[in-house]
Amino acid sequence: MKRKICVVTGARSDFGLLRFLMEDIKKCPSLELQVIVTGMHLSPEFGSTYKEVGQYFDIDYKVDTHLGSDTSVAITKSMGYGLIGMADALDGLSPNFVVLLGDRFEILPAAIATVMKRIPLVHIHGGETTQGAIDESLRHAITKLANVHFVATEPYRRRVLQMGEDPERVFLVGGLGVDAIDRIKFMERSELEQRFNLLFNKRNLLITFHPATLESESPALQMQTLLDVLDILADTSLIFTFPNADMGSRELMMQVKRFAETRPNVFAYESMGQEGYLSCLRQMDGVIGNSSSGLLEAPALGVPTVNIGSRQKGRLVASSVINCDPVKDEMARSIKYIYDPEFRSNLQNTISLYGKGGASNRILEILKSLPLNDLLRKPFHDIDPS
Repeated sequence: MKRKICVVTGARSDFGLLRFLMEDIKKCPSLELQVIVTGMHLSPEFGSTYKEVGQYFDIDYKVDTHLGSDTSVAITKSMGYGLIGMADALDGLSPNFVVLLGDRFEILPAAIATVMKRIPLVHIHGGETTQGAIDESLRHAITKLANVHFVATEPYRRRVLQMGEDPERVFLVGGLGVDAIDRIKFMERSELEQRFNLLFNKRNLLITFHPATLESESPALQMQTLLDVLDILADTSLIFTFPNADMGSRELMMQVKRFAETRPNVFAYESMGQEGYLSCLRQMDGVIGNSSSGLLEAPALGVPTVNIGSRQKGRLVASSVINCDPVKDEMARSIKYIYDPEFRSNLQNTISLYGKGGASNRILEILKSLPLNDLLRKPFHDIDPS
């Protein structure tokens, strides 16, 4: 009998990482792939990205979280809707494993529903830290709910062990983002320009700025500061992708839309899809903002990153990453440094800290062989105090 592996995806960000693992599960004769989409995938405002998922996979359940606002109250209610919907979806599918990735608020209800349904929970990319976002707490909560862990680096493995997880259930596999880079078919500039109606320039920057949900300063003020810095770069194509559905994200989206309306060198997108985004990233002089892709995927492509503020604070950073505070002079100086000849000459020596690929295959082999009995019991593993 095939093992039923249910993968839950709530946003373009986690689907981009999960896609090739899902393909490998689908192709495996001993496994059956089940797919649940939820969260911002189902929001027209954020591009209805469930349609991209549907291009590759049959969707078994759509769990609508009624994401109509980005206040803390609305998002909390959205998580409640998600929990109710996940209970029904998992009851209908009865998988052998549920696979979740990361730390977003859509994913926590899926984790809770999985635990209460007494299904073994698999968590990918645990043990990481993002000290400027509420995702930090959500990620660690999911880690404590999970029964099996696939982590990207040795420091992250140690952190999961520090949280009391059984070493025999914590597997170091590398980062899924590196797999995606190895396996997608990149589009060239001309195809990107035609598909997305954009124009590359002599200089090109990719910008994604999410709300730093634990910082005291308004995300809108930080975004406006960044836009003021970018506004003088009239000879540079500025390609924005909108932020995720977090608290305060809609105001940032409106700021970007207004900025793009009157500037011919500015292009803004709800979603470019995984292939479009990574293909565009490969063509860039640099990535600006506070997205995890600037720390995970960009270094693997040898593209420098200006990482702004505390949202990603705590993650491992490659030599191609320039950290700066959300202050106008620092942002301007960091963006200028991207073009420093000595800095650029060293980009070819950038080492990705998230492995060299193969994470998907490692996860697949473990999912095929994990014993199904007794996984639900979670003994707390105490670290030897000596």
